[in-house]
Amino acid sequence: MSTTGATGMSTTEATEVSRDPRTGARTEGPAVTAVDEVARLAARAARDAESIAARPPAVRADWLEAVAAALERDTEELAALADAETALGMDRLRGEVGRAAAQARFYGRVAAEGSWLDVRIDRSDGVDLRRINRSLGPVAVFGASNFPFAFGVVGHDTSSALAAGCPVLVKGHPAHPRLSARLGATVTAALRAAGAPEGAFALVHGFEAGLALVDAPEVTAVAFTGSQAGGMALVERAARRPVPVPVFAEMGTVNPAVLTPAAAADDEVLRTAASGFVASFTLGQGQFCTKPGLLLAPRGSGAADAVAGALAGTEPGWLLTENIASAYRTGLADLEAAGARPVASVAAHPEGFAAAPTLLTAPAEALVPGSRLLEECFGPVALVVEYDDTEQLRALLARLQPSLAAAVASAGETDPDLPWLVPLLSRRAGRVVVDGWPTGVVTTWAQQHGGPWPATSRPEATSVGAAALDRFTRPVAFQNVPPSALPDALRDDNPWRLPRRIDGVRETNGGGAG
Repeated sequence: MSTTGATGMSTTEATEVSRDPRTGARTEGPAVTAVDEVARLAARAARDAESIAARPPAVRADWLEAVAAALERDTEELAALADAETALGMDRLRGEVGRAAAQARFYGRVAAEGSWLDVRIDRSDGVDLRRINRSLGPVAVFGASNFPFAFGVVGHDTSSALAAGCPVLVKGHPAHPRLSARLGATVTAALRAAGAPEGAFALVHGFEAGLALVDAPEVTAVAFTGSQAGGMALVERAARRPVPVPVFAEMGTVNPAVLTPAAAADDEVLRTAASGFVASFTLGQGQFCTKPGLLLAPRGSGAADAVAGALAGTEPGWLLTENIASAYRTGLADLEAAGARPVASVAAHPEGFAAAPTLLTAPAEALVPGSRLLEECFGPVALVVEYDDTEQLRALLARLQPSLAAAVASAGETDPDLPWLVPLLSRRAGRVVVDGWPTGVVTTWAQQHGGPWPATSRPEATSVGAAALDRFTRPVAFQNVPPSALPDALRDDNPWRLPRRIDGVRETNGGGAG
């Protein structure tokens, strides 16, 4: 027997367990959602999908504003609950609540601006043809463990899907189940108060509930942030459905960083690069999908020693779950077995899911296809590999898996290697950073957070930035359709005040030429 609460969860005898990473202490979490309850919630989302898509984008922006305000109102409570389950620290988590609120507002602004709908109207050659990006329908979201707010229950995927006019069905993450439940209640209440239909949002808990979401015939797309194994499992399951659906899985690989010969020749630039590299690969205890895991440096540059010196001042911390901590220790051993050698390490805490920040080196010859050295090790570890010359550097970069991001530490804009290195990296990464580090993904119109497979399952997509809405739409053309049957966005009077392209000429929001 089960009953349903305000968050769309099923109350049963089975519950998820919350763990404190600092001590390993267990606390009973929310109830696991029954599969039949998942089916009911999916049906409810499908029932309201057309109504949600038909609301003007500015109205959906108001819904997201309500969610953002609720997050900000409950910042202290949410951050404290998250800290008890993630050990990420109150300062970091307060900032992340604010980030999630800002993301919700940003996607609302993107929705209201309207260019994502890509409205095109052609009335030449005796044919009235009108094209628009239409909302797909219910979207299943699997959030990340490492960003409980920014990529969690109400993170990028949820906010961008709602902005695109899609109902959202979220699976709470087992690394922070109590926080997931609390966020589910917050989002549900905020959306209802703002006038959103009942089916706009629901939260479920449990492994079987997550599989049921992927299988639900009403679900039209899946968004996932997490491990390669988890992402590919969802891709394969969604492909086996009677009607397959796209899975936008952001999985991550080893993000490379390159120290150029000119940069290495300048002692100050080298010290700055070493400090930045350490700060980036240990940020959040190395649990960022954009963590730079490999630094390629000129032979004899002293880069490994410089990085080791910077690592000495790093504070150890805890990983998110017992499984992640165990996998980290196994990963370190596997890297050594594959030819890596420890250079420096910081002593880990004696209790909980602790991790020792670690630097390794390996010979260039060990970076061969299939080597464990070319695979991500989730946690505060990085590898320094020296190259002899730029020809060998090109060969090493060609052996790496494509990645979400790549970084270059250069001698400045006159560095002679930038003109060939940046284009090369751009063919294998979703974002190229020069004289900066890839951790810290800003939510803007120009952002790209995705990369060639296996960094993401859909290399054309991004899970951050204005283009994140594109994942949850598909283009439809309407030919010779009477005005009474057209979507509002395609009417001649342009009631949503959208930017449009009329007979090939771009107009601005008000319908004037631009």
